[in-house]
Amino acid sequence: MRSVVCEELGSVVVVEGEPVEPGPGQVVVEVEAAGVNYVDGLFVQGRYQIKPRTPFVPGSEVAGTVVAVASDVSAPAIGTRVLAMCGLGGFASRVAVPAASAVPIPDRLDAVRAATFTQSYCTGLFALRERGALRPDETVLVLGAGGGAGLAAVQVAKALGARVLAAASSEEKREAALAAGAEAAVDTLAGDVKAAARAFSDGGVDLVYDPVGGPLADPALRALRERGRYLVIGFASGAIPSLPLNQVLLRNRTVAGVDWGAWSMAHPLDQRGLLDELLAMVADGRLDPVAPRTEPLESAGKVLDDLLDRRVTGKVALVP
Repeated sequence: MRSVVCEELGSVVVVEGEPVEPGPGQVVVEVEAAGVNYVDGLFVQGRYQIKPRTPFVPGSEVAGTVVAVASDVSAPAIGTRVLAMCGLGGFASRVAVPAASAVPIPDRLDAVRAATFTQSYCTGLFALRERGALRPDETVLVLGAGGGAGLAAVQVAKALGARVLAAASSEEKREAALAAGAEAAVDTLAGDVKAAARAFSDGGVDLVYDPVGGPLADPALRALRERGRYLVIGFASGAIPSLPLNQVLLRNRTVAGVDWGAWSMAHPLDQRGLLDELLAMVADGRLDPVAPRTEPLESAGKVLDDLLDRRVTGKVALVP
């Protein structure tokens, strides 16, 4: 069995190890693809609030086929195609996960897209609907729209009936966002985000979806219309902004935090319902997840660096 291991913070290596066996209540998944997320890079750099002891195997999302089950597990059966959130351990050729975490994959979803689905799309639906109360025909400004979280938010917002303005820093990322369903795009390096948002929405957008933070936060907040909602997803820019609270007060705006990860762990049944709903949207064609770039396990270190430096358009999956 091959795994990507963080033996010391800041770097990873690929090692050979003993085959994994299922513990009580677990199944073993032969990993066809492992999704790479921004948080994985933070884990390896020791910059996340949760700091696992080294050595550890990063990777929180996998997809593949169940190849072994514990004696106390009745489902999923051996041979079932599943996706799973595993917290850590995903960058490997096999991983053991709780049986309840292994969710069957719709026929329309291949392994590489399934492995990059859960975190981005669940965050999108939880943020836009549960925290932002998005309604059909409202307008959404998505910052960082060419990244994995941003592209998922574009698709989910569109599926919920909203109009989307994508904000991204490169032509490649803006084109990806437009292909994912955004109606228009603005260059965050050369364009006026506030002016573009107000022009797109006839005076101000209803929601801002912000996984970026940094200097884009202030103009995005000012782009909100009366009773607009600002969704704080994360800080991919590396800078946590200080928002001018007078701009929140002036037009009865709302700023809402979105911590899908903590919510999903505290409310597992609600999270399973959210994921099942999203997979049903894939099955009936309302969502068509973007295919990620694929790389071998040996490229994990470079991929993580690229993610932290925001050089990735869309998602990346490691293929053991």
